[in-house]
Amino acid sequence: MTDLAESIESMEQLTVAWRAMVLDRDADADVRDLPGVAVRWADCRFAFWNAVTLTDVGVDAELLRRRLALTADIMRTKKHPGFLWLFEDLLDDGARSVLEEAAELAGLEYAFPGTGMAGDFLPVPDPVHPDLTFARVTTDEQLRAYADINSRGYGFALEEGRDGLVGSALWKSGVHAYLAMRGGLPVACAATVAAAGRLFVMMVATDPEWQRRGYGEAVTRKALYEGSRATGLTRATLHATVAGAPVYPRIGFRPNSPLHFYGLRG
Repeated sequence: MTDLAESIESMEQLTVAWRAMVLDRDADADVRDLPGVAVRWADCRFAFWNAVTLTDVGVDAELLRRRLALTADIMRTKKHPGFLWLFEDLLDDGARSVLEEAAELAGLEYAFPGTGMAGDFLPVPDPVHPDLTFARVTTDEQLRAYADINSRGYGFALEEGRDGLVGSALWKSGVHAYLAMRGGLPVACAATVAAAGRLFVMMVATDPEWQRRGYGEAVTRKALYEGSRATGLTRATLHATVAGAPVYPRIGFRPNSPLHFYGLRG
């Protein structure tokens, strides 16, 4: 796969996986596919379930300005904030050079960076960590713990993560969601789900009190192991934060497009 093909794949994996996630959260969620813009917006308090991404390839400066203006207009109609996920590799050089200016003109502000990643390395061995056991999320209590680890890991209020996940049937059955347990305490979490022939990794987090011990990597390997074993899929994809970016290549992922997250300017 070429670098551009992997970047397109990364964008498409977001649109496929997030459609399922936001419709699980709200059957009436906004999942429109507009020209050049995919909306995946549950309009809940969990900001990651409120997403828009640009889907054109080779976007030039003028088209970028139009797409960003439309994106901001869509975001302004929503009750709850969310993010534009912008895959840099889908822009041409001219668009990249004006991105900061065009975002500001549209009323968007930069939030944080990320990186698309993928690899053909499944299956992986069933992981072992001396501190941990692993539990698949099958109960409301476990799903609440999963939500709370994400909220603490990403700096959200606990109620925000719970609004995104608690009550979901999909997360207790169709998603291979795992908690890393240190004794009786959930300390990290990761999930995989089948998406268009790939195993998509999502919502990886470690409680800040327990970071830098390899817990996030271990539970990600567990979610990959179980997801691959259940589906037979051999290719995995994900979108990494800065904290996760050094970890995933050790598992077998290779970076593709840089990601830029934008929110509406306050």
